[in-house]
Amino acid sequence: MSPGDRDEQIRSLLPIVKKLARRLKRLVPSFDLDDLVGDGSVGLIRAVDSFDPHRGPQLCDYARRLVVGAMLNGIRRMDPVSERARRIVRDGENQRYSLAAALGAVPTSNEMEQRYPGYRRAIAAAYRGQPLSLDAPLPLGESLVNDWSDDPARIVERRSESAQLAELISGLSRRQREVVLLHYFKGNSLRSVGKRLAISPQRASQLHLSAIAKLKRDSHAAPY
Repeated sequence: MSPGDRDEQIRSLLPIVKKLARRLKRLVPSFDLDDLVGDGSVGLIRAVDSFDPHRGPQLCDYARRLVVGAMLNGIRRMDPVSERARRIVRDGENQRYSLAAALGAVPTSNEMEQRYPGYRRAIAAAYRGQPLSLDAPLPLGESLVNDWSDDPARIVERRSESAQLAELISGLSRRQREVVLLHYFKGNSLRSVGKRLAISPQRASQLHLSAIAKLKRDSHAAPY
């Protein structure tokens, strides 16, 4: 292949690199689009240089795999948290949800550490490595409890509200608890909840409404 043909092939496939970079950008918003395009371009050049038309796949299909691989490698290099820690966090959170659904209460981090050694250290590593924008709101469920400029009474009130909510959720039926935990704490839509629990979306909606109604009744009746 002449240098001119090589350059022409690279230029013709650059739109694929940009398209794939935009897709990955939606999945990893914190990563810079130009960095994705740069890593993908390296993969594209490697694909053009190593492509063998006699092996079967078309150049665009072959290049797509190498481009995505190069982008993912770039993302992994920028991740300050090890893949092992990420895996421990994922597995631990799945176990934590299962225990919460079965027991009616969310296990503490100490309880999770006893059941799943290394969980607390992995959680700490993941939080330390999580980039946080000063212009963006805190992640869902997080609060600056160690901000001593905050009103101590408000801190106690928030903790009390969390404890009250956990107690109210524990009073729901098993199915209602599963729907509430999946929908509000795991971020699943009611349709996804229905699929996860092998029930219809209508049944998931009914359980959701009945759970909310019971939580409201119990919260009004509770002597807080």
